[in-house]
Amino acid sequence: MSIPVHDVLIVGGGGAGLRAAIAIAQASPDQSVAVVSKVYPMRSHTVSAEGGAAGVIKSDDSKEHHCNDTIGGGDWLADQDAVEMFVEEAPKELIQLEHWGCPWNREPDGSVAVRPFGGMKIKRTWFASDKTGFHMLHTLFQTSQQFDPVTRYDEHFAFDLLVHDGRCQGVATIDQRSGEMRIIGARAVILCTGGGGRIFPFTTNAAIKSGDGMALAYRAGVALKDMEFVQYHPTGLPGTGILITEAARGEGGILLNRHGRRYLQDHDLGTPLDVSDPRHPQLKSMELGPRDRLSQAFYWEREAGNVFEDEMGSYVHLDVRHLGEEKINKRIPFVRDTAKNYVGVDCAFEPIPVRPVVHYMMGGVDTDINAATSLPGLYAAGECACVSINGANRLGSNSLTELLVFGKRAGLEASRFARENPQIAIEAIAARANDEAARLKSLHTQGKAGEESIAPLRRELTSAMEEGAGIYRTQAKMDALCERIRELKARVKNLRVTDTSRTFNTQLVNALELDFMIDAAEALAFSAAARKESRGAHQRLDFRARDDDNYLAHSIAHRTDGDPKISYKDVTITRWPPKERVYGK
Repeated sequence: MSIPVHDVLIVGGGGAGLRAAIAIAQASPDQSVAVVSKVYPMRSHTVSAEGGAAGVIKSDDSKEHHCNDTIGGGDWLADQDAVEMFVEEAPKELIQLEHWGCPWNREPDGSVAVRPFGGMKIKRTWFASDKTGFHMLHTLFQTSQQFDPVTRYDEHFAFDLLVHDGRCQGVATIDQRSGEMRIIGARAVILCTGGGGRIFPFTTNAAIKSGDGMALAYRAGVALKDMEFVQYHPTGLPGTGILITEAARGEGGILLNRHGRRYLQDHDLGTPLDVSDPRHPQLKSMELGPRDRLSQAFYWEREAGNVFEDEMGSYVHLDVRHLGEEKINKRIPFVRDTAKNYVGVDCAFEPIPVRPVVHYMMGGVDTDINAATSLPGLYAAGECACVSINGANRLGSNSLTELLVFGKRAGLEASRFARENPQIAIEAIAARANDEAARLKSLHTQGKAGEESIAPLRRELTSAMEEGAGIYRTQAKMDALCERIRELKARVKNLRVTDTSRTFNTQLVNALELDFMIDAAEALAFSAAARKESRGAHQRLDFRARDDDNYLAHSIAHRTDGDPKISYKDVTITRWPPKERVYGK
């Protein structure tokens, strides 16, 4: 088997992966860069981000304010040195993206337009209509094509990290077009595979977001950090989970319960001065509270019987009619198209039904501020990584900028490591190829006799996750979830794979993805069960208070032959000591 070798190999062709590739190609044009993506890069999930990207650019804003919002919004679990670095680099990256061709919206005077976003007390979210991720990914993709050192392996599914002599030296992939296994060697590897929201049944995440990179690192002995913190976005479409961007609320959309009441005024999201007018400007901040608080408010409205219930399930209304058709068409046209196409509602004339939906994972592969993991030669950036700037709750529009800042940082650090460590054990990697080929063959052959089908097992997993690790959690439910995951871990080894075709064998890929999903779910469930407090997106009905004395710390999950080992490490505090998390007062 011919084994190509690259200086740096990037797993994932979305925003973080492409930014890393560009950074390496610009800084070290003599180095070879590989981008392995299980889909064509323009189908990466970054393309679906709608709202915008945060960065200080206006005179009424400051980097101090951005740090404050990020750290407070994250309920003081963010590492503050990482936040400060992120906030410092953010505007530079957004300006660089414009130089590459990203069409940011403009104010009448020609300056960059910004909109408000949840948890941000000042407008600082750059946007390109309501298709920001689409334009960002287009810009990064076309820019990456300028560089000859970048080799793409499109539609290659990475299913194993190749570790030899205590160092990551490549990946094992399946070329989905031919069905052949391909081993790719590398002096350094960067994981940019996105999150794992598909472990839940109702999510904004694309089907490709199955926690691949998290599981790859976890199996290689790298810890997963803060996995218990899962963000629900407050406005997904009932039934499908398709996102209605926060930009709709940033432009002035309001949330109403079945009584037509702007119910957020009844929850801990600010103290309105006048509630007589449901569209009073003093109330606008409520809809732009942190996502965790808005999702929790929905939970309590449902408990009180104040939501709509029909064949679509439980939901409330997002009302943007008062913005007017002209503004809707100019600022949030994709919102209007999405509502029309998927729920048959024209939001210029009718409110949109919405409910909370799993959107983002704050936790991920444990990295330092330079995107390095504990395994030499392995780096991670984007949603699959936890550096951590998001703490217990990510603020809307920080994530797109995070892809740029830490994608670049991961690229430069991996490039440096590859240059300083040029040796690579080709023979050892070749030997691994035989082991991996045998593993795939067993799935094709013995797998036909397996007793478990992929889809039912996946439904059992996602249902258990929703029940045990939803918006509100209890010890009993999380213990039951952990027990169910123990059972599913055993059963997934007996999957039935009946499709023996080679070209685009999606059943085989789905089987491997399900195995990854269970690993990610395991780290999440056991981390959540161990954290006996409420903080950010981790809310417990049996431990309602935040407990800084015992849990102002990152959870660390290491894989073992049995249950994961859960430990803790300190949060980095620089200039913002923990205090009560109060929004809008």
